[in-house]
Amino acid sequence: MRVLIISDIHANQVALETVLADAAGGYDVVWFLGDLIGYGPNPNECVEIVRALPGLVALVGNHDKAVLGEIDLSVFNGDARAAITWTQDTVTPATLDYLRALPARVQAGDYTLAHGSPRQPVWEYILDRFVAQDNFAVFTTPYCLVGHTHMPVLYRQAGPHGEAFEEAPDYKSARSLRGERVIINPGSVGQPRDNNPEAAYAVLDTATDLWEFRRVPYDLFATQSRMRAAHLPERLAARLGFGW
Repeated sequence: MRVLIISDIHANQVALETVLADAAGGYDVVWFLGDLIGYGPNPNECVEIVRALPGLVALVGNHDKAVLGEIDLSVFNGDARAAITWTQDTVTPATLDYLRALPARVQAGDYTLAHGSPRQPVWEYILDRFVAQDNFAVFTTPYCLVGHTHMPVLYRQAGPHGEAFEEAPDYKSARSLRGERVIINPGSVGQPRDNNPEAAYAVLDTATDLWEFRRVPYDLFATQSRMRAAHLPERLAARLGFGW
């Protein structure tokens, strides 16, 4: 089975549609790792697109929960708060009902899926190998997939004391996961933060445990124009062009 892995769409419909077109015909089911909305200009449209994807397994993210009123907005920076407030005024009841039903962590075969981390599924950021190392102890499957940081990366557990080591994404060839315990982040569809503005996603073959990191350029100017028309914070629109 080939799985399309996507995360952190953040209401960026143009990036989402570009990723789906780029991956078309190459996957059977979809695993979405959270943060469907927040930051971007098309929350309802993105929810409708994602919920119709084949074999969907979807998680809730921290921005999704904030829009639902389940996280105090004081923990977000000013631009994020403004975007969340705008989104709360924009989303439909159907969008809210869909987000409210999403789980924070699930297990799909040999894969544990969480938005932030297996230890704290909604909020914790795995930003380095030391946090990754602590998290290997709290899931039992061979593999774990996370989002939240918006940065593609792989952490593998190795060494006599189970140390974690970091690997940068390789976009030229698939990587075998067999024989290792790993935590992998596919990066962000809608707001990459690794200094590369191209939308990030991944494809996984669960029969062979082969993982492919992927990037695709999208019309970010179209998304920026929609954000400015909605009077979302200018910094949120501008940062898309820098991949940060």
